[in-house]
Amino acid sequence: MGTLLISLIRVSHPALPIMSHPADPTLGQSSYPRLTRSLSAVESWGFGLTAHISWTALVPAIHAALGPQAIFVWIPAVILGMLLNYQVKRLGMHFMNVAGGTPNYATKLLQNYPGLARYAAIGYLLNWVSYLAVNTIVLRDLIKVNLEALGIACPEIFLDIGFTLLPFIVAFSGTHALSILHLFFVIPAFGLLITFCVQGLGWLAFSADSPGFFPSNWSSLGFVDWAKWFFFVTYATYSCETASSFVADSRHPTQTLRFLDVAAWMMPPIFLGGSWVMMRLATDPNLKDNAFMNLVAASQPFWGKSAAVSVSFLLVAASLLGSATVVSNCPRILYQLALDKHISPVFSVVSRRGVFVPALTLTLLLCLIYLIWGDVARIVAVGNIGWFVSFMLFHLGLWLRRDRPEVLFPRISLGILLLEVVVLLVGGLAWGWLNFLIGLLFPIGVMGIDAVIRRVSFPPFHRSWWMRRYRTRPVVIIKDSVVLQVLILIFLLCSALGIGWLFGVNLYKVGTAAGGNLFVVLLMSVAFVGVAIACWTSLPQVVAIAEAREAAEHLFTVAQDGILVVDDQGIIRQANPATESFFGVNPSELLGNHLNKWLPALIYYPDQWRKRSEQTLLCNRKNRTLEVSISDRRHQDFQEYVVILHDITQRKQTEEILRHSEAQLRQEAKQLASQLVQSEKMSSLGQLVAGVAHEINNPVSFIYGNITFANQYIQDVLSLLQLYQQNYPNPVTEIQEKTEAIDLNFLIADLPNLLTSMTIGAERITEIVLSLRNFSRLDEAEMKAVNIHEGIDSTLMILEHRLKPKSDYLAIEVIKDYGDLPLVGCYVGQLNQVFMNLLANAIDALEEGVENREWGVGEKALPTPQIRIHTKLTSENQVVIRIADNGLGIPEDVQKHLFEPFFTTKPVGKGTGLGLSISYQIITQKHQGTLQCISAPGEGTEFIIVIPLNQQAI
Repeated sequence: MGTLLISLIRVSHPALPIMSHPADPTLGQSSYPRLTRSLSAVESWGFGLTAHISWTALVPAIHAALGPQAIFVWIPAVILGMLLNYQVKRLGMHFMNVAGGTPNYATKLLQNYPGLARYAAIGYLLNWVSYLAVNTIVLRDLIKVNLEALGIACPEIFLDIGFTLLPFIVAFSGTHALSILHLFFVIPAFGLLITFCVQGLGWLAFSADSPGFFPSNWSSLGFVDWAKWFFFVTYATYSCETASSFVADSRHPTQTLRFLDVAAWMMPPIFLGGSWVMMRLATDPNLKDNAFMNLVAASQPFWGKSAAVSVSFLLVAASLLGSATVVSNCPRILYQLALDKHISPVFSVVSRRGVFVPALTLTLLLCLIYLIWGDVARIVAVGNIGWFVSFMLFHLGLWLRRDRPEVLFPRISLGILLLEVVVLLVGGLAWGWLNFLIGLLFPIGVMGIDAVIRRVSFPPFHRSWWMRRYRTRPVVIIKDSVVLQVLILIFLLCSALGIGWLFGVNLYKVGTAAGGNLFVVLLMSVAFVGVAIACWTSLPQVVAIAEAREAAEHLFTVAQDGILVVDDQGIIRQANPATESFFGVNPSELLGNHLNKWLPALIYYPDQWRKRSEQTLLCNRKNRTLEVSISDRRHQDFQEYVVILHDITQRKQTEEILRHSEAQLRQEAKQLASQLVQSEKMSSLGQLVAGVAHEINNPVSFIYGNITFANQYIQDVLSLLQLYQQNYPNPVTEIQEKTEAIDLNFLIADLPNLLTSMTIGAERITEIVLSLRNFSRLDEAEMKAVNIHEGIDSTLMILEHRLKPKSDYLAIEVIKDYGDLPLVGCYVGQLNQVFMNLLANAIDALEEGVENREWGVGEKALPTPQIRIHTKLTSENQVVIRIADNGLGIPEDVQKHLFEPFFTTKPVGKGTGLGLSISYQIITQKHQGTLQCISAPGEGTEFIIVIPLNQQAI
């Protein structure tokens, strides 16, 4: 029984957390199933208390071996366990969506060492699986002892199979039922345990019968013994982080993680306080390591006759709750390992109800391997090796990632790692070198099983096979589940009656000492069996009904149409929230009133209403048109009607607007046609300009190219003529007369000047042709990166004739204040049209000022009319172009309409009113920029163009 209790220690060990990584790339893959956040925070807290309850099975063994010196093992183990809880909480906050808890945090920390990461997670997993096998053996032996006391033979094989499959049966029906069952028993069990610790310490401190709070002497403790038992007890103190296992399932993950603080501070009163009570009150050496006898001896002084039943409840709770935690934790570890591609993807399969079928199957297989082995001491020792190595690798990962914000105590983690290495070598080997070797190799064997699963073509070994099954809705074979449920209920009642009669007879013969303990085992076992049966019979039906009701209520609540339920008299009995927007009152105020109070046309009773009609509703002094649909719903003893209200006011208004919008559409069509005409004109003008420029360019090029040669030839002729004059100074009379007639001296002096003027003229024509070609830009209709200063200069060249002085007013001065601009991505031809429109409008405004005598010459001279052009590049990579004149300015009422199509202030024949409108469209729509006008009467006008330096072509 002592060895049995050692195993029980391990059984209740709850050390398997679960978490999720928000930044994990695998979680972003839609092909992988995601966990449903279905657990409340309280349910996840229940799993976090399992490790504390496992103390009841662990403490007798260490105290039987070490006596009072055991406290020196518990103290450092508790301190390290508390630090671990805080570290796991920090990791959980960082990996909020990762399932699997501490082993999967270790894989994140060791992501650069995938082999070590996989080994750490599987070693952790195997220790949890061993708990279930040990729990099964503990419960079987406990029942066997009590049945033998009643003279009943123990069916060992059936108990082994039953207690192994029992938690799996519940787990295969979904986590939610298992979590509720676990919570139901863990609360009283934990309450009873904390009562034992606190009441025991109080009795030791204040009772007259107390043997004293402190022992009279302390014996020495060797390092080997300390390491051996520290290696043992860390399986309880390290496992209080179990709540983190369910962060990915929790509806409130932050609250689940905060429970780790509570779990950490529950360790001292239970592990230290409870151990102190055991140390002072369970001192009889005959008790050995029997958990039941030690706990009864420790609690009997203050619990009296109820001690035996209470201790039985604690031990059975530790075993069954430990098994329930195993089948909840292990599948989540495998699930997250598959998500992170450490093991076969098949283990990431999750059913609609959150059942990890492949992962649970592997967990059951591993548990059966342990169970067939059958040696509790060996199961415990082997499982603990992988568990301890897993935490060594976890602390190694913390040290390797010490620069990360999720790592709390990197140097402390390094110190713990070094301590754990020593403890593993000294304490682990103290439990047997063969167990030590098997424990190290077992995770590698599981990795080999995973390799086989990856490579075998058996369909259930592949995730796609499971996903196809889950995509199709299950066919309900049992049409009338009530028959099955009633038959099962009859069977359970008859079985309960028969078993109760049998035990009653035997208890009457033997007495009730063993019967009371057995009753506790049967009570909890029957509870698990009952929940398991419910999970496979009535519970799915109840869940389906609840889901259907929730879906219907959800639709009723979120529907945008108004939904009313009225009785056969037309009285409103139910109303959804959307009706408030229809009737302008709270839905509760509608109840009990006849519907015709708001829809007068619906008189009399609902059976006389039309199934579909249009009704007028006066709400907030506005008429609304509702489409009213009515359907009846018959019940056995009454009839009610569902009324659906759909607001079609907007549809009616739209129909009315459409009937009266034809003229407006025609007008808009005319405006669009005018814009198209203007655009076509500009395009034709560009083509004409380009054609003229091309035709002029050819003869000009010919003339310009020959002037150089003509100048050379003339110089040669003049040189020859000068030679004649030198060698024949006295020409004949006819030559002298001709020389005087043509004024040879003037001709010789003026001919080079004439050729120079012709050269300048040809160059001027070439510049004009180049400006015309730059302005048209027909070969650059697509967006390009260009120097926009060239476009502005080309436009000014074309308009230069309007800038020169006339007889009645001064020249228009153009001031260029160009910034240092890189090449700008734009539609060159269209942007040049904008420059042309704005500069032409500026010249028009200045000419209008001349006509109004704003500028003059001589005595009336005023400041010179000017056009200022300024460009710059802003820090936001925006190109700003300002074109300003010092003309008359634009009145504020006119500015509001500047960019409207066909709006113009010019007389008939001088403007179409489309220039600024098209310019505005080119800048705002084609270039994603802004065009703004700033002006005031008498202060000139400035147009500001802002476009991005680079933009995507539209």
